[in-house]
Amino acid sequence: MTTRQLARRIGVSQSRVVEIEKAEVGGSITLDSLERAARALNCKLVYALVPQQPLEQMVSERATALAISSGKATRHTMALEDQAVDAEDEREQFRRLAKQMAQESSSRLWEPE
Repeated sequence: MTTRQLARRIGVSQSRVVEIEKAEVGGSITLDSLERAARALNCKLVYALVPQQPLEQMVSERATALAISSGKATRHTMALEDQAVDAEDEREQFRRLAKQMAQESSSRLWEPE
């Protein structure tokens, strides 16, 4: 389809279609422009964010990082008081805390550490 033909379908000038194409290439096209072009081409615009890994994995990794981070201060204080926990016990505590945090589905999971 030529730019002139597409312009006629969308109801804009040919120069506007050229601008839209340039905006698409440059990554600055608006969703409204894409939607109008899709309708003109008898298409449906689908806009989606696709995670790079499974959502469950993202939540688990984030919960684990927060659990470890939140335990650093406690670990340090307990070590100063000669009350350090066995490394395996500590890992198990972090695993349980991370699991609990992930199950809560709280927005606090995504707060900065």
